[in-house]
Amino acid sequence: MVEVGEAPDTAAVHQLLDRFVEFGALHPQHPAAPFTAAQVTVVVPAFGPLQPSLVEQLAQHPGPVVVVDDAGPAPFGSNSPPPDIVVVRHSRNQGPAAARNTGLAEVTTPLVAFLDTDVTPAQGWLAALLAHFSDSRVALVAPRVAGAPGTSALHAYEQRHSSLDLGAEPARIAVGTRVSYVPAAALVCRVDALRAVGGFDATMRVGEDVDLVWRLVADGHRCRYEPAAQVLHAPRATMGAWCRQRSGYGRSAAPLARRHPGALAPVRMSGWSALAWVLLIARHPLLGLGIAAGTTAALVRKLHDLPLRDAALLAARGHAAAGGQLADAVVRVWWPLAALAALIVPRLRPAVVAAFLVPSAVAAVRARSLRPLGDLPLGTLDRMSYGVGVWRGVLAERTAGPLTPDFTNWPPRGGG
Repeated sequence: MVEVGEAPDTAAVHQLLDRFVEFGALHPQHPAAPFTAAQVTVVVPAFGPLQPSLVEQLAQHPGPVVVVDDAGPAPFGSNSPPPDIVVVRHSRNQGPAAARNTGLAEVTTPLVAFLDTDVTPAQGWLAALLAHFSDSRVALVAPRVAGAPGTSALHAYEQRHSSLDLGAEPARIAVGTRVSYVPAAALVCRVDALRAVGGFDATMRVGEDVDLVWRLVADGHRCRYEPAAQVLHAPRATMGAWCRQRSGYGRSAAPLARRHPGALAPVRMSGWSALAWVLLIARHPLLGLGIAAGTTAALVRKLHDLPLRDAALLAARGHAAAGGQLADAVVRVWWPLAALAALIVPRLRPAVVAAFLVPSAVAAVRARSLRPLGDLPLGTLDRMSYGVGVWRGVLAERTAGPLTPDFTNWPPRGGG
């Protein structure tokens, strides 16, 4: 604490600000980047042709470019690659993680950027990302991956709800936070940090990007999400391919749960909130409201400096958010169990139906638009396809990690 008339301790101020950054309360702004685009090698893991727009961007990149042909159709079709683009070919298909590692082995610059074949970076996309490397602890920075414009229903849906689009707000990347992962569709990494953790896990065909981020964080590095930089991601051409892609995303949950226990919980909430909702679903509303009232009173006592109305409102929002989490888990992960339970126990059917319908209705009211209701069919298919993949992974890996909720005690015991 700085007393009146005392010069502020610059080191203490920097330490405090650094802690705010570490815990995600502040997003750092750096005046200048310590690297230029010429000091970034772009690595593209390819299993098939590159988009023409991506080829055009690669040809304009001032630094080295390495395309790794993972034993698929020729990345440049019948054309020759542009000058100065190195093409490395695998004799057999090894997956995107191995392809990225092959490209990483060719890198001699301090930074490497990974781009998938189905993305197109915006002009100047690197500038906002490179500035973050002013912090020597930053090992990875990811741009926003937005849905590419198009005329199909899938294009329109992806522009609004792409699972790769993590929003317009910058963030740190860490398990259990608002941005807990980023996709490898576009990443910029510090080469020495990446090599120190062994690069991507080549044994993983899916989820290798999430695993890499979490290993970097566990190794003491910082990872940042910077939406000021943007790349466009094209959705799959057909509904079947799109559903298979979503199922593939879900399939990664089980191997990730084995490597990072507890990180893939479908819900994280107070056990008291969960109990209140279970009682409400079981048609014991008075007991459920009693539990909710009890936790609200406990929170009011804990936050004694906060006005009663504000503390009660905070508790109510917490219970509402818990309900939203439970509904999302029912639709996304637990739907086979929920469908079976509704079939066996008729009194549960309204709750299961509500889990599918109510969140979209609430979103429509908040947005004052019917669009969320129009997105309901594709949104449901999106989430259920992901769930199919989760269950496939759970059965293959023999782990229930992606299905197991994480209940905490809230308000904490011993709070005063």
